[in-house]
Amino acid sequence: MFRRLVLLVMAVLLSACAANQVNHDFDASRDFAAYRSWSWKDPVLQYRPDDPRIKSDLTEQRIRQAVTEQLDQRGLRPAAAGSKGDVWVQTYLIVEDRQQQVTTNYGGAWGNPWNGYWGGPMYNETRNISYKVATIQVDLLDGKDGKLVWRGSDEQILSRTPNPSDRSTAIQDTVRKILANYPPR
Repeated sequence: MFRRLVLLVMAVLLSACAANQVNHDFDASRDFAAYRSWSWKDPVLQYRPDDPRIKSDLTEQRIRQAVTEQLDQRGLRPAAAGSKGDVWVQTYLIVEDRQQQVTTNYGGAWGNPWNGYWGGPMYNETRNISYKVATIQVDLLDGKDGKLVWRGSDEQILSRTPNPSDRSTAIQDTVRKILANYPPR
């Protein structure tokens, strides 16, 4: 019974991930072809909530590396040292607690009206499942006026025991999905 419940919960959580859509928004009046270079806007990574259990230099390093790789693949180059880029890049890591109700049905009768029904009573069990969701958000701001020109974000359920390579892979995949629609078409 416990095994079925765990499989059901995992299926529900995975289906929630599969239905997840990457969010994008941009200023349609901007000429994205004019943006050739980028630089980081301080602070490079902002945490929500501002919790020391979430903050990590290692996480910031992974996000920086993933964003740098994806921007490079899209033709944006880092600005020369001491100069401002055409766009400023700022990232956010937002961690939220979420809950989902899972209902499991047990028992019930079977048979047909001609031969009768047999079996035990049917009952439902509803449980609340708590989990954490991490959202990575990438903002691109115009280097001249500082206004937001492009934003993308994606969320992922946090694993309880990932190793460092799993964390790196998850961040790289998430940032790749976020920046897949940059420049906007």
